[in-house]
Amino acid sequence: MEVIIEQNMWQQLEEGFWQNNRASKTKDVTDIVSGIIEQVRKDGDKALLELTEKFDKVKLKAVQVSRDEIDDAYDKVDPVLVEELENAAYNIQRFHEMQLPDDLWLREVEPGITLGVKSTPLERVGCYIPGGRAAYPSTALMTVIPARVAGVEEVICCTPAPVNPAILVAMDIAGADEIYTVGGAQAIAAMALGTESIEPVQKIVGPGNVFVTKAKMMLRDIVEIDFPAGPSEAAVLADSTANPAFMAADLVAQAEHDPSSAAILVTDSEELALAVGKEIERMVASAPRKEIIEAALANSGYILADSMDQAIEMMNDAAPEHLVIVTADPLDTLAKVRNAGSIFIGNYTPIAAGDYASGTNHVLPTAGNAKVSSGLNVAHFRKTSTVQMLTKEGLEILSPTIRKIAETEGLMAHSESVKIRCPPEKPQGGKKH
Repeated sequence: MEVIIEQNMWQQLEEGFWQNNRASKTKDVTDIVSGIIEQVRKDGDKALLELTEKFDKVKLKAVQVSRDEIDDAYDKVDPVLVEELENAAYNIQRFHEMQLPDDLWLREVEPGITLGVKSTPLERVGCYIPGGRAAYPSTALMTVIPARVAGVEEVICCTPAPVNPAILVAMDIAGADEIYTVGGAQAIAAMALGTESIEPVQKIVGPGNVFVTKAKMMLRDIVEIDFPAGPSEAAVLADSTANPAFMAADLVAQAEHDPSSAAILVTDSEELALAVGKEIERMVASAPRKEIIEAALANSGYILADSMDQAIEMMNDAAPEHLVIVTADPLDTLAKVRNAGSIFIGNYTPIAAGDYASGTNHVLPTAGNAKVSSGLNVAHFRKTSTVQMLTKEGLEILSPTIRKIAETEGLMAHSESVKIRCPPEKPQGGKKH
């Protein structure tokens, strides 16, 4: 992981650091995903079985997981893990319950004019739980629980075969209604388009690899999605008060997710940058997922800024998925941060806390999308309707405004729809006051 002492990455940050480091095979991915979507559209369950055998090397008889299989999974999972998954589920539920809006609020803004908002949960949502290189029971909790808290009636999950028992247990603890052993782009296509076994959903949430993310983006005209949530990103914004080993640990931890993951450190301290680099070398040497980490760190780098204010602006340009802040005045730094998926403040707040147990959500926008998107939360599973309720008196107050603007736009029927309810009084003599 090269230490960059110059500011020659500024342009990369402005153009999109994460995108620039992952842009190699976009066309190939698009062509492959297009073919998968069309195959699922045409052949339904048959396509899912064939694609599972092709990509996952598993021959399935059916795509849905039975209740017996879920019960068997509990026997295969360490009881201590089950207990800790339940602890994490409690924390996640508690935090997301804090986000619940009122189902309905109404306020009289003027006599006879009452306005408000009605919030309604979606009816059927699909959660994608990654598999492949690693099992992520935590993602089952992070996707299903917020949907349940939001009041979604039916929550389904798709995850690659063969399903790790811990993932099955986590999905069950979280409250999934249906579980399917389908992964990759074909799972996204199945949830969007529907097959003989899988009824289509209104929205798909959850992270995945480049193929899963591409499928979500390509099917947005058919199904709502949360946001692009691709390979993990870690960013550290720190000054000389940061512990180099702690910062290195966070960068290495996120790098172990995927070879396409990426990490950056932005600091005004050359001493810190060099120390973090040495710590990373030491940690990677003995890491169990060394090859993956090294591939990810090839996408990564350090930037030495002239000042912390400049470092903050660089980080705002990068808009990272995870942002660690360790500075002399972290709350002041926090106030200046505009773009980040999830923020971790202080030497003793590792990214892993949010990944698993604090209660915040680890499904977050990647590739610079934190500039415009929020991490997964209860609002993703609800929709809002505006409400207005007028009396005759209230409509009379608004009538001149409505009619004048409508007539200016040439929409005379709009004007008449008000006039018929509140006919203007016959003109009286004298001046208008």
